Amino acid sequence: MSNRNSQANKQAARERLRVERERQKKKEKVRRQLTVGGSIVAVLAVAGGIGVAVANSGGGDSGGGSAKWSDAASAKLVQPANTSGKNGTEIIVGKKDAKHTLSLFEDARCPGCAGFEQNVGETIQKDLKAGKYKASIHLGTFLDNNLQGTGSKNALSAMGAALNVGPDAFLKYKEALFSKEFHPDERQDKFADNDYLLKVADSVPALKGNAKFQDAVKAGTYNRWAMEMSEAFNGFKDVKSTPTVKMDDTVLGTDSANGKVAPSTPDAFTAEVDKAMKS
Repeated sequence: MSNRNSQANKQAARERLRVERERQKKKEKVRRQLTVGGSIVAVLAVAGGIGVAVANSGGGDSGGGSAKWSDAASAKLVQPANTSGKNGTEIIVGKKDAKHTLSLFEDARCPGCAGFEQNVGETIQKDLKAGKYKASIHLGTFLDNNLQGTGSKNALSAMGAALNVGPDAFLKYKEALFSKEFHPDERQDKFADNDYLLKVADSVPALKGNAKFQDAVKAGTYNRWAMEMSEAFNGFKDVKSTPTVKMDDTVLGTDSANGKVAPSTPDAFTAEVDKAMKS
C-alpha cells in the first residue's frame, strides 16, 4: 500500500507543473534563437570554405530523464485511442453497457498495486469479459515525487501507447508491468528505462514486434497525456493510497490509518464486490 501526497503536496505539485510549463516556454524561445544563430554560423562557415562536423547526441535518452519530462510539460497533447473525457483522461474498459463500475486507482511503481494485481487481476479480467461490471482505470505518478525518479510517468506513457493499440493490449501490458516477473522494487526506477518497458511489452502478443507501439514508447508520444492523467488522478481527494478499489461509490477493503486496504484474495474481492453491488 502506497500513501499519496498530502493536500499541500498535491497543490505544490500543481504549482511545480505550472512553473515548469512557463520555464519550458522560455526554453523553447531560447532554443529557437539558438537554432537561427546556429544556421547563420553554418552558412558563414560553408561560405568560407570551412568544413564543419557536428556531433549531435539528439536526445537519445532511452529512459525517462528529467529533461524528457520537462519537454513533455509543453508538448502537444496526443490522446491514445480508446480514451474519453477531458484530455483523454477517462479509461473505461469492459462492456460499456455494464450497470456497475469498478474504479481502480494505481501507480505503476506501487508494490501494493503489484500485489493486488498479481492476486486479483485475473479475477477482474474474467469479470470484465463476463460483463459483471466495467472498469474505470485511474493511474497516478505520485511515487516519482516520493521516491524520486520518473518510472511511474514513463510506464504510464507506455501504457498509453498500449491503450492506443487496444483495450486488451492495455490490460495485458498493465498486468505484465505489475507481474512478479517484471515489477521492480519501487526504489529501483527501472520503469524509467524505455528498453525495459519494451522488454516487458514483448511478453504481450499484441505488442511484441509492434513497430507503432515501440516507436511511440521511444518517442514519448504519450508523455504529455501521462502528465494529464496524473493531474486528473490528483483530483480525487478521497483517494489516500494505492491501490484504492471502488465498486460504484463503495471503497472496498479493510480500514487502516491510510485508508482502506484493498482485498488481497480473489474470494475476498468477489465477496466485497457482490456485497457492494447489492447495496
